Amino acid sequence: MSNAKKTDLKKRALKAVAEYGIHLTLFRNAVSEWAGLNVTDMECLRLLFLKGTTSPSELAKHTGLTSGATTAMLDRLEQAGLIERRPNPNDRRGTLIAAAESSAEKAASWFASARNAQDKLISSYSEEELEIIADVFEKFTSLWQEESKKLK
Repeated sequence: MSNAKKTDLKKRALKAVAEYGIHLTLFRNAVSEWAGLNVTDMECLRLLFLKGTTSPSELAKHTGLTSGATTAMLDRLEQAGLIERRPNPNDRRGTLIAAAESSAEKAASWFASARNAQDKLISSYSEEELEIIADVFEKFTSLWQEESKKLK
């Protein structure tokens, strides 16, 4: 492969990664709006699905919201039946936040069409291609984690 062709492919790949990120964000924003939530509410839910249970201050740190705005967000999510507030067993004055049992099923239904489309697309690749795809996304995930650490 010539250097010019490799340079063009690198540019194409990086452009595709950037466009993927943009369109994933736009899709998530559209789902949030369709579900009657805002983007930060959805980020909070994603974090809860990932971590399980966390504190309001951890959610505030992740979302960049003030403590008052975090409380308002949690009030909206609780009213929608998507989260539960639980007493913190390690701090009598503290509260822990967890996704409500039904919220995972509810949120999964919002993404059912996209999951089916993803499955159809990813199923069209060979095992060797899937190895490369998985490797690239895993390495990009690590890259973004490392770059985020540099900013802190």
